[in-house]
Amino acid sequence: MAVTALTQWTLASLPREVGVPGYDRSVLTAGIVHFGVGGFHRAHQAMYLDRLMNAGLAHDWAICGVGVLPGDARMRDALTAQDGLYTLVVKHPDGSRQARVIGSIIDYLFAPDDPEAVIEKMAGPAVRVVSLTVTEGGYNIHPVTGEFDAGNPGIRADATPGAVPATVFGLVTEALRRRRDRGIPPFTIMSCDNIQGNGDVARRTFTAFARLRAPALADWMEDEVAFPNSMVDRITPVTTDEDRESVARIFGVGDAWPVVCEPFTQWALEDRFPAGRPPLEEAGVQVVADVEPYELMKLRLLNASHQALCYFGHLMGHRYVHEAAGEPAIATFLLGYMDAEATPTLRPVPGVDLDAYKRTLVERFSNPEVRDTIARLCAESSDRIPKWLLPVVRERLAAGGEVGRAAAVVASWARYAEGVDERGEPITVVDRLAGRLTAIARTQRERPTAFIENRELFGDLADDKRFAEPYLRALASLHTRGARATVEELAERGEVR
Repeated sequence: MAVTALTQWTLASLPREVGVPGYDRSVLTAGIVHFGVGGFHRAHQAMYLDRLMNAGLAHDWAICGVGVLPGDARMRDALTAQDGLYTLVVKHPDGSRQARVIGSIIDYLFAPDDPEAVIEKMAGPAVRVVSLTVTEGGYNIHPVTGEFDAGNPGIRADATPGAVPATVFGLVTEALRRRRDRGIPPFTIMSCDNIQGNGDVARRTFTAFARLRAPALADWMEDEVAFPNSMVDRITPVTTDEDRESVARIFGVGDAWPVVCEPFTQWALEDRFPAGRPPLEEAGVQVVADVEPYELMKLRLLNASHQALCYFGHLMGHRYVHEAAGEPAIATFLLGYMDAEATPTLRPVPGVDLDAYKRTLVERFSNPEVRDTIARLCAESSDRIPKWLLPVVRERLAAGGEVGRAAAVVASWARYAEGVDERGEPITVVDRLAGRLTAIARTQRERPTAFIENRELFGDLADDKRFAEPYLRALASLHTRGARATVEELAERGEVR
């Protein structure tokens, strides 16, 4: 099949089986500035906007993407060369694939090139929402206390009077200051990251930064700026060269950075947008008064189960999520964790059958076409475990409930963090605290509680025998019997004895 380079001018030349924007992109205007244009944003928020636009709606709600980190220059180059277009490929479990070119991103600004352009884009009245997918670590908060880290060198530099902003906090806050001074109503700040109460976290962190610069501005932001909470869900693995090749081979599209994803998608969004919002409910978004039941469901079932799967899966020799999820013992272990430990911490979720949702999760993890990597799930654990799994542990301990499976997940992380697998091969630990964590983990054969004595991550959990004892039994089993035998016992008994 001939391959056509993807640009606005080649859309009509693409094969018929590739969906393309059915709207005139030349009339779109940017109503949203989005920080963190990665695969997930492009498989999720940008897809929903494209769906609306294709229905003749939201043409004044196109997206201007913004990159802040040095690595974002690659996305700048890819999207600029393709007029903001990219191919979204949905991979179904039966091997079939659907491809659509998404057209809702109409501009991309790389902040290190021109921070003033980014600030002025947000300061203009056409932009009414600034959205974020900057990862859990992007909010600059302490993993245990949840406080904003004012000592971060980048934050200190941005808070200096007269500084040219370089962080998302500095850029957004300066844009809000200009809007206030010009009499323009503030935009809404919409977090789309996997953090419980992500809007509340965004409010705390952005106003904390503003208070370092100008307390009066922080007061104004607390009174005037909306920070809706949201829950977002779609498994979106990192794009590989194989994905690029298959998009060219199967669909005839030459795309520098396509996105692949699973069929499932969900977005629950708090309806708090004083400056207006797109009619997202027309695209399948659940626009609700209270997001918390949805986000807790997702964080404690899907995200925590990803962590329950990934370390054991890697130690057992798997490198793809579907391989690990296909292990009967792992699947049984995950369902046991979800049923006995996570679900009791959840409130009813309107419109969701939790039992069906949990079964669907195992099916989603087992999709062989998505080829989600275990390495992706193992990365940045020090940001993920404290937010997704440890709240379950603490609530179950407070209620006198069982925590054996969750304790074993922490033990599997501690074993993985040693940086050497069961065959003696090195493990590349990707984490902001990788050096410290690995150094601690390598002492735990002599001092088994060393890892959970890290109070920055675990608080006082090491002092609670109800958690520490099942943790120690699981860690000892991992050291002496290995991951497979440990998971099999967890699947059968719910804890290691």
